[in-house]
Amino acid sequence: MFRGTEVRIEGAPGGVEIRPGDDDELAGEVRHYLGGPFDLDSFYAFAETEPVLARIVPELRGFRPPLSPDPYETLVSAITAQQISLKAAFAVRNRFIQAFGAKASLAYAFPTRERIALAEPEEILALGFSRRKAEYAIGIARSDLDLRAIAALPDDDVKAALTALPGIGEWTAEWFLARHLARPDAWPAGDLGLRKAVLHFYGAEDTRAAGDRFAGFRNLAAHYLLTGHRVLAG
Repeated sequence: MFRGTEVRIEGAPGGVEIRPGDDDELAGEVRHYLGGPFDLDSFYAFAETEPVLARIVPELRGFRPPLSPDPYETLVSAITAQQISLKAAFAVRNRFIQAFGAKASLAYAFPTRERIALAEPEEILALGFSRRKAEYAIGIARSDLDLRAIAALPDDDVKAALTALPGIGEWTAEWFLARHLARPDAWPAGDLGLRKAVLHFYGAEDTRAAGDRFAGFRNLAAHYLLTGHRVLAG
């Protein structure tokens, strides 16, 4: 669902075909979702100069990390994934979407911030959220922060604004920069998967320091390392 419209995305020669495809704003949102903002050519030129990426990138060439088009969805999705398995997080998130999202023919739209602002913690607890996570989802929905306006801020200011919200730590703020705003230097050093990938490819335990070698391209480097570790390693 994009902008309240159910969209079908299919592979096509040279890219993808979307239906309906006669709305420029809708097409722009789908392009964002499919990782359109990422500058792959510049990243690939950089990767040729970095020994590990030089091995990984040719195997994954064309990969674009997907981007969430909605800031509130990005934050709540990250909150559901805190301290539980991805499988469990997807199950809880799906129940949340079906309980509070608007249904189209085949899919549900992610619940709006305005809808969750009217919810009570007990309603969300019933879906498998912990009380704390339910309170976070509602607290963010009811906050005064303009989640779209902060896209105009520098990275550090975005992180400062987000971490002032209930339940948002540095890890979630970094993923917001990486998977919603597509900021080139977002580097979620606290992510367990990235820590494992950095340790595997570089033998380094200090993931934050390891990010220094990818200045200007940390976001794409993180995603190629994560994906390379999952599908190429071992």
